[in-house]
Amino acid sequence: MQLSALLSLLVAASAVQAHTTLQYINDSTAPIRRPSSNNPIQNVGSTDLACNVNGANPVTAKLSVAAGSSVTLEWHHETRTSQAIDPSHKGPVLTYLAKVPNAAAANSPATLGWFKIQHDGLTLNGATENWAVDKLNANSGKYTARIPSNIAAGDYLLRSEVIALHGAGSQGGAQFYVGCAQITVTGGGSASPPTVKIPGAYKATDPGVLVSIYYPKLTSYTIPGPAPYSG
Repeated sequence: MQLSALLSLLVAASAVQAHTTLQYINDSTAPIRRPSSNNPIQNVGSTDLACNVNGANPVTAKLSVAAGSSVTLEWHHETRTSQAIDPSHKGPVLTYLAKVPNAAAANSPATLGWFKIQHDGLTLNGATENWAVDKLNANSGKYTARIPSNIAAGDYLLRSEVIALHGAGSQGGAQFYVGCAQITVTGGGSASPPTVKIPGAYKATDPGVLVSIYYPKLTSYTIPGPAPYSG
């Protein structure tokens, strides 16, 4: 095999090793719509951006969650013995909800109205950068998101997202890792937060999507999508 071909294979293998999937919500795998692979989505106009490839296929289980409580989402390359995502894949972590009549039957996530409930991007402390992905890896692939206390009870799709920006200096280079889980919210109130469509919430030229994270050195980072609804 020629050296150039071997190097290409090694680079491709390394890239795949860096990928990740949502694997647990509150330590359960059952309510998660598992994608067919751990590859990213790189087209912000793709319907797969809503819940990933295979995300339109419901599963049977739903996780019951009390309004006002928090859920723990857990990401890994393969299993719990592997890292969440390659440390070079700096970027934000985001969480959305979409109200549905029955989470175990909702089969068109790209047509739903989504509202963001959590996001974390870049924290700067002098010259030190701390990305949400850094925190995710430091916490063994786990992060928490609070379910707003005043949203209506009922079924929702929960959308967890990690955006890797190591290649985002050119348009189409940002990598979107998406996973959806089926939940039933208990308690709550009657709030109906404003929503966005996914795809539709992001543009390929948004400053949080098309961005060089290496040079010039960032002084701030704008997380894509709407502001989180706290409730």
